[in-house]
Amino acid sequence: MRGSIGGPRVMLRRLRELMAEPVNAQERLDKIVMTIASNMVAEVCSVYVLRGDSRLELFATEGLKREAVHHSSLELGEGLVGTIAAQAAPLNLPDAQQHPAFAYLPETGEEIYHSFLGVPILRGGQTLGVLVVQNRTHRTYPEEEVEALQTTAMVLAEMIAGDELDSLVTPGENLALRRPQHLAGRALTEGLGLGHAVLHEPRLVVTSLIAEDVHTELARLETALDSLRTSVEDLLTRSDIMRAGEHREVLEAYKMFAYDRGWAERIREAVVSGLTAEAAVERVQNDTRARMLRQPDPYLRDRLHDLDDLANRLLRLLVGWDHLEDEELPRDAIIVARNMGPAELLDYDRERLRGLVLEEGAPTSHVTIVARALGIAMVGQVDGVLDLVNTGDAIIVDGVSGEVHVRPPADIEAAYVEKVRFRARRQEQYHQLKDKPAVTRDGQPINLMVNAGLLVDLPHVKEAGAAGIGLFRTELQFMVAATFPRMREQLQLYRAVLDAAGDLDVTFRSLDVGGDKVLPYLRSAQEENPALGWRAIRMALDRPGLLRTQIRALLHAAAGRELRLMFPMITEVGEFDRARALVERERRHLQRHGYALPDTVKLGAMVEVPSLLWQLEEMVARVDFLSVGSNDLMQFLFAVDRANAKLADRFDPLSPAPLRALRKVIEVAHSGGVPVTLCGELAGSPLTAMALLGIGYRSISMAPAAIGPVKAMLMSLDLGTLERWLLPQLNLPHDGLRKELTGFAQKHDVQI
Repeated sequence: MRGSIGGPRVMLRRLRELMAEPVNAQERLDKIVMTIASNMVAEVCSVYVLRGDSRLELFATEGLKREAVHHSSLELGEGLVGTIAAQAAPLNLPDAQQHPAFAYLPETGEEIYHSFLGVPILRGGQTLGVLVVQNRTHRTYPEEEVEALQTTAMVLAEMIAGDELDSLVTPGENLALRRPQHLAGRALTEGLGLGHAVLHEPRLVVTSLIAEDVHTELARLETALDSLRTSVEDLLTRSDIMRAGEHREVLEAYKMFAYDRGWAERIREAVVSGLTAEAAVERVQNDTRARMLRQPDPYLRDRLHDLDDLANRLLRLLVGWDHLEDEELPRDAIIVARNMGPAELLDYDRERLRGLVLEEGAPTSHVTIVARALGIAMVGQVDGVLDLVNTGDAIIVDGVSGEVHVRPPADIEAAYVEKVRFRARRQEQYHQLKDKPAVTRDGQPINLMVNAGLLVDLPHVKEAGAAGIGLFRTELQFMVAATFPRMREQLQLYRAVLDAAGDLDVTFRSLDVGGDKVLPYLRSAQEENPALGWRAIRMALDRPGLLRTQIRALLHAAAGRELRLMFPMITEVGEFDRARALVERERRHLQRHGYALPDTVKLGAMVEVPSLLWQLEEMVARVDFLSVGSNDLMQFLFAVDRANAKLADRFDPLSPAPLRALRKVIEVAHSGGVPVTLCGELAGSPLTAMALLGIGYRSISMAPAAIGPVKAMLMSLDLGTLERWLLPQLNLPHDGLRKELTGFAQKHDVQI
């Protein structure tokens, strides 16, 4: 590590004083470039700021012609300044005019200067501008001066990131940091959300940049590095998660970064140049992000997540944050995250949520299902969105086209306001269908049910004109609770659900946790493949006390009424037999103690595991009804992790194989006189719902918002014509039937 340098620290202290002076933005910039030039014995110091139109405008200079300020600019990639901005890397040249990228700007008067040092002004890996010093003599600037200029650029980055320089921008222009961004992703939940961005994991903003005492800062850094490495070691030695396997290798790579000497040394050098420990971490990570974001190698880009996480952990150790403090949500919050679980989404105030944007995400992941149930517009697979959004930015989420507009221009915003009004008018048209019977054009009645899981969902049942609740997800109560809900709390919820439903059917699903639905207060071992692991009925039968408590609460709540209860993830008939025996045991217990009982108890099984397809006859002989969970059934049929964004487009449920499987369930159930409801996400789209009706389903359950569009579809459908066309198609070699089904709908004027 190099020895202590007094010059840069003196310059940083002077800059800190300048930042506090009560002057306007231009005066402050002018004083900053004068201070840098004086301290570095440079004849020129200039600041170029990147505008939204990708031009670098000269905002301040000491040494060049003053009249060039705000009149001279370069394209991104043009000249030396444009090259630095495009590559996010410094240039240190003894004779700038000999460099092939040199561009002569006569209005600046820079032709008399030869030596040139320019560094990018970076924040979060994004280039905000360029800081340059020049001299007449031919010289290569020493490494200490390069580092000093990079450190100084951090101060300018914070100034640009604030709104102080906005007043200096030419009317009609924006700074690059605030330029509009149009991003493409995948629509996961239909809807439109207009609001302001809230980062699910807010960036830690470093406010103290300049060190008072370098030795103190170095000591703080070493303590934090030791703590960071200890925490990584602890993670690797935890027996509950660290067996041999893929995630062991991932964490070993993570540990390698934590112990990387080059990374730690660069941070120490930044501290020696005059930065606080946290500012040094941020500067090194800025440089690393800028470099890695420009790498074509996807492996290196993926490793950036590891380095980001390490840097953030180190920052939190330095500033003493054990957790992020909660801030009140704006009334029109759009949550932006890399990924999140369903419980994390439920932590937010539903009344204030307008949309959700994920860098990852998949159509049938549980967070998507919850977002759909909440009626929240959601777009996933939006690459790089976290690097482009700041808390408070205006943002539009288009859950129809999969587009995300960050800091949208006025015309785009006005167009979306009109779209929202149009959707409201269309929703009103759907609302007018709510009291009309769900009957196809050729007179076939269809049972349209809703999926629910929270008390706030219940008003939507009757608002949508649904025939009942085809799936009530009991686990959501467990996921939003701080501790395991007691029987009395469960009883109150189930009774409220039945009261709200009135004479409509309600089908409860027993506790379905595990996989990505983790209860923080329920200890369980980390699993290599949680979707295939200890979850749903498997956990319930292994810990029967949990299931018995829930069954007892349901029996109490349904006293004098009908109780419909189904068990998820049934793999073979023996599991259903054991679950049914627990219900009978609890029923006898309540009867023995004189409690009122339900008038009838109907028990069902969910068809989600493919093995059950070859036991349907045995299952039909045991159950009162069947429910097809198409999300998991499709996942297991295709051997595709439904939460994996990279695989989201690799299979289509509207292809012969899955449609044949779904058809088989209907055929066997009907031959045994057992009713069937399909309650997966397939039911919620008019096109896929049309396919389900065509293969024989007459009862489907979906998110409340889907009832109107699906009812409009079926009321325009001649089901007999569809069946005569579709059923023979299942036996033909197709890659998929989506295109053909769409063509059928268009030909027969079916509203999809």
